[in-house]
Amino acid sequence: METLHTVSGKDVAEDKTQPFTTHHQIVIVGGGSAGITVAAQLKKKLSESDIAIVEPAEVHYYQPMWTFNGAGVFKKEKSKKLMEEVMPKHVAWIKDSVVSFHPEINSIETAGGRMISYDYLVVAPGIQIDWDKVEGLAESLGTNGICSIYSYRNLDYVEECIKNTKRGTALFTQPNTKFKCGGAPQKIMYLASDTWKKRGSLDNIAVQFTTGGSVIFGVKEVAEALAPVVERYGVEPKFFHNLKAVKAAEKIAVYDIYKDGKVVDQAEIEFEMLHVTPPQSSPDFIKQSPLADAEGWVDVHKHTMQHNKYQNIFSLGDAGSTPNAKTGAAVRKQSRVVTGNIVSLLKEGVIDTTLSYDGYGSCPLITGFGKLILAEFDYENKITPSFPINQMKERWSMYHMKKDLLPIMYWEGMLKGRA
Repeated sequence: METLHTVSGKDVAEDKTQPFTTHHQIVIVGGGSAGITVAAQLKKKLSESDIAIVEPAEVHYYQPMWTFNGAGVFKKEKSKKLMEEVMPKHVAWIKDSVVSFHPEINSIETAGGRMISYDYLVVAPGIQIDWDKVEGLAESLGTNGICSIYSYRNLDYVEECIKNTKRGTALFTQPNTKFKCGGAPQKIMYLASDTWKKRGSLDNIAVQFTTGGSVIFGVKEVAEALAPVVERYGVEPKFFHNLKAVKAAEKIAVYDIYKDGKVVDQAEIEFEMLHVTPPQSSPDFIKQSPLADAEGWVDVHKHTMQHNKYQNIFSLGDAGSTPNAKTGAAVRKQSRVVTGNIVSLLKEGVIDTTLSYDGYGSCPLITGFGKLILAEFDYENKITPSFPINQMKERWSMYHMKKDLLPIMYWEGMLKGRA
């Protein structure tokens, strides 16, 4: 049976929200970074608003930390908090999952059988990890040197694999699908390589970066800045290599090789360690809904974040159709546009034409312990630096910011509507 409650330990007597009703002024689907941030911002701007978040999970994760967790910098437990700890005050938490949308009658349906109606809907369920799209991967993850920082449960095994690899081939994959945190497949590779370099074993390890794409990074300036990093660790890039299957017992990775968008060959590579960035896609319940575009993402205007068909629906974060990098930094910029437009609609009846999301994304590329290149760019892949320095240079200061300051900004800033 579905559970519906406000955050424990908070005074709900003063709350204008009525959590046990089937209608809410604003319904937010998803309690990840996007959903919590928007709810917190809306509560600051509309203190009397009736907001509900539909989210089945008990735990909230700061996923950008998982690279550090896999490399042994932090224990993985530091990346999580209970959902009730991050849920904004006076927001109803509907502990359930959405199974379908009915935008023509302004309602959603949950797995618990409840129909919930809304005046405004914000869709922010995140992205779906498709482990089963690589044959043999789901059942072999966490064994035979096969690991991934995209799984919280697997983070300790990533560290173990890096520690135990002393020779042979270390493969780091990147899929040809969209995926969250465009730099993560390389970040863990560089940290692993730096670990092996410091231990004196890197010369005995063949590090290969296998990607379904055609370049090391899609922004020219960033790719050029990464070239000496790749050379320093002796990384061999293999482009147009998309992981198709894993033969765990034999420790063999099977790849489709592409040319002009078509599979022209296959390759099998033996490995000692295989770090997998799994294929990812829009959640199935989004793909199957009337909110989806032709590729299955929530169909929104890339500048206003408003749905292209349903004007009282907005989306942000990884599930949206905006053609930007899927990062937490993008959510921070998108959230201001979403909340500003909802407030404008409620007060003025129209969206705020001064608000526009320009595709901003940030990728703090960890290139080794104490080294980081901060890549920031927009829809046009134009570099949009936040600091008056050459951000394409590896810096200890940027590494410190990523490691120690950004988590504080996340927990105390974004999730509380302050950033």
